[in-house]
Amino acid sequence: MTKQDLQIKTHDGVAKAGLFRSAKASPFKAGVILYQDAFGPRPALDGMAERLAGEGYTVLVPDLFYRNAPYGPFDAKTAFTVEETKVALMALVTGTTQAMTISDSSAFLDALASDGVTGPIGTVGYCMGGARALNAAAIYPDRIKAAASFHGGNLASDAEDSPHRKAASIKARVYVGMAGVDRSFPAEQSTRLAEALRTAEVDHAIENYVGMAHGWCVPDHSVYDEAGAERHWKRLTDLFAETLV
Repeated sequence: MTKQDLQIKTHDGVAKAGLFRSAKASPFKAGVILYQDAFGPRPALDGMAERLAGEGYTVLVPDLFYRNAPYGPFDAKTAFTVEETKVALMALVTGTTQAMTISDSSAFLDALASDGVTGPIGTVGYCMGGARALNAAAIYPDRIKAAASFHGGNLASDAEDSPHRKAASIKARVYVGMAGVDRSFPAEQSTRLAEALRTAEVDHAIENYVGMAHGWCVPDHSVYDEAGAERHWKRLTDLFAETLV
């Protein structure tokens, strides 16, 4: 397994990113963009990217907070329980808009292409990254063939940049794994998202992980659940195996 540190030029500056590839990955095989959760790129996400790369994909993990670098690092288990780090985190999250990440995603796709990835692209996002994975699929439908969100928040909110509003532009297959109880993606948003995707005739599945809390997939979260995480891996790898061909 190899990790290459990249400097990706965007419209607003330079974003750091990690590029992960296994020995068995073909340079012409599919690529994956992994959109971070609120705590930013770190060893836990590197490990998840390595696992995906082990399936034969080239995986890019960009720093969505690069406009405000340097920052952190943050401890995912305690960052939201300490007022100082909570305030810093929320400033990063709210200061990194969907529009910014949509613009950046063009550069992320170009970075994969420059590395020789000419096959289809999948996106996956966790927490704040979930909406970004879906919005990227809507804005770049000719490149992105699969998009997954796990414990993603505000996927069908009243905001103008809510992903459900762009459902008609999505050509990718979509999978949404929602936490059993999640204030950032309540039942009414799940219903609204399902209706938008169904009306737009998007191939999709929305699955409720009963008993799982927001953040259950990521190993350094306080609510990490091994069985639930393995279930998420099965769904994600099946999605990509069926679509990124």
